[in-house]
This record gives sequence, structure tokens and C-alpha cells, in this order.
Amino acid sequence: MTATLQRNDVEQIVRRVLESQLNGAPKSETPVKPAGQPNPLVVNISARHIHLTQEHVEILFGEGATLTEMKSLYQDGYYAAEETLSVIGPRRRVLNNVRVLGPCRDDSQVELAFTDGISLGIDLPVRISGDIQGTPGCILVGPKGVVELKQGVIRAMRHVHMGPEDLEYYGVKDKDMMQLRVESPGCTTVLEDVAVRAGKGIKLEVHIDTDEGNCLNLEAATNVELLKAEPCGCKH
Repeated sequence: MTATLQRNDVEQIVRRVLESQLNGAPKSETPVKPAGQPNPLVVNISARHIHLTQEHVEILFGEGATLTEMKSLYQDGYYAAEETLSVIGPRRRVLNNVRVLGPCRDDSQVELAFTDGISLGIDLPVRISGDIQGTPGCILVGPKGVVELKQGVIRAMRHVHMGPEDLEYYGVKDKDMMQLRVESPGCTTVLEDVAVRAGKGIKLEVHIDTDEGNCLNLEAATNVELLKAEPCGCKH
């Protein structure tokens, strides 16, 4: 019983911290834009969350239900919804109060961190969001119903959203890989395999998951930098 209470206490503390930064505006009030760079570089932690189809919204929250915007996200047109769900894995362990993000999508999808997968007993594949073919499933429980996903549970590949100006500035194209260098007190780290996701009307923004943010000590970061990945020079 003591161990369970300790885990619940930790879960509540972590949730309160993460809700303040769930895909929201950057931590600094005025992101720094280096000279010559078209847009400021923002690095945000993408905490565990769920994307739903409209059909699944109505099953889980009631006939005719729609998502209710709670907070706008950094990318225009996207938001954290008031609605949350419970996620149940094969071990019958549960993650409660997992936030739904809007707007609705064509396929429902659950994005978790590596440690979430361990807790639920799911071997999470690393995928670009939307690439869910052949991925594990889970059970979603809402106030009005239950949905069993046959697939759609992933660990989102770390990525950077870029518009046309950003692509030109960094000399990259959609689906290229970059590196993210984060300077934190006693914890300067370079993350490789940051996938470029390009689109018009997109703000420059890096998304990493909770585990990666903790590893980087992102909360205390003094400088972040995107680097173009150099060819390894290997002969295959």
C-alpha cells in the first residue's frame, strides 16, 4: 500500500508540472531569434497525450460530443482539450487523466514516453506521428464509453516543425534528420535523429518527450541549438 501511495503522489506532482508546459507556449516569454534566423527556436516537451477521431470522441464522451478547447498550443489551430481519458495496457495497469489534443484526426493515436510504456507493459515503437500501421493498441476509457484501439500507441520520434523559411535557413528538407544541442548546467547534451516535419504556416518548434526533457534538464537550459546532421562518411 505504501509503495502504491508513493507512486500516486509522484504521478500527481509530475502531472501538475507537465500540465503547465504541455505543448504550450515556450518557457521564455520572448524566444530568442539569432541574427539572420527567420524565426525563434522553441523547444517544447510533448507530454503523454491522445488524438481522437470524431467517432471515438462521441463513443467516449457521449453522442454529439465535441472537444472543448482548454489551452491553445504553440502551433496555430491546435489545442489541449478539457477532456482526458484513462489508458489501459496489456498488464491492466492504468494511466489516468491523459490529455486529449485537438482538433480531431482521421485516426486515433496515443503518444507516450518510454517509461509510460514500461508502466503499461507496451513495447513502444518510435514513429513519426500518424505512422501507426502495425503498432500496438490499448483500451481507452472515457466517462461515457470504452474504445479498444487495435493499433495507434507510439513513442513519437523527436522532431522539429519547420516552415519554408526555416528549411531554407537550415539547408534541410522534409524528413531529413537534424541534431539538437541543449546547454544545461552540468548537462550539455546533443540529441541525434531529430526528424524534420515541414509545412506551410508552421512555426519553428522542436518536440521531445517527457523522458528526453528530463534527461536534458530542459527546464534549466541556457541555450538550445539546431544542427544539420553531417553524413557519417561510412561506406555501405
